[in-house]
Amino acid sequence: MSTTGATADPLAALGTLPGVPESVESVRKAVDRVYGHRIMRRRSNEITSEAALRGARGSAALSGADWALEEVRRRTDFSGDDEARVVGAALRLTAEAGQLLSIWRQSPLRVLARLHLVAAATQGDEVGRPRQEGESVDEPLVELALPNAAEVSGRLEGLAELIIAGSSAPALVTAAVVHGELLALRPFASHNGLIARTAERIVLVGSGLDPKSICPAEVGHAELGRAAYLAALDGYVSGTPEGMAAWIAHCGRAVELGARESTAVCEALQRGAA
Repeated sequence: MSTTGATADPLAALGTLPGVPESVESVRKAVDRVYGHRIMRRRSNEITSEAALRGARGSAALSGADWALEEVRRRTDFSGDDEARVVGAALRLTAEAGQLLSIWRQSPLRVLARLHLVAAATQGDEVGRPRQEGESVDEPLVELALPNAAEVSGRLEGLAELIIAGSSAPALVTAAVVHGELLALRPFASHNGLIARTAERIVLVGSGLDPKSICPAEVGHAELGRAAYLAALDGYVSGTPEGMAAWIAHCGRAVELGARESTAVCEALQRGAA
């Protein structure tokens, strides 16, 4: 996403694209419905915990580790193979996200570096910093052209400036742009998809749209499927108004599906079945 141009608030401008206000309103209604559920008044912590688990499972699925929820719930060792390590990284990122909310608005690049450290869980030289020129990226599911290190650095700085400056744009728009930009850039040597979806969660929670983190967009992204996810990302990368609007709408639908998932959990708890 270009952060230069005539408008002082490019994120707010995106919020006016055709179809985006409708997506924003639909998301708000979906979130309000789950927050208004009677079970939320006394068991919200359980809903939050379950949403975190399901969100991590969904994010891992999009990164190639499509495990059943009960397998994720049951396992304690995530070091056995590549898929297990992906699931473990997704769980760690989800747990870490809540600890970084207060830092995000002041230092988003610091947060992103921390997320990579948590996801990678190694001490390699490439961990916790944007990739340098010539370094490879392990992100096989996103096959877009890879921006060079100089472009990554410039665009990350621009994204950070937008976040620190603040915007009147709806939370959905900001979250979608952060998510899309990180996927397009793939700024780290690994785990970029997991980090992008975690950053989306941080924006949605920190903005106040989903303060209890009970509407896991990762669930919705996984439910919509990898093909739809990558097609929508193509729209973002195109930079056209239609493509950007389609990506934001896709992210909005994912949040709605995450809210629906947590509503189902509320219903199960109310019935005494969970």
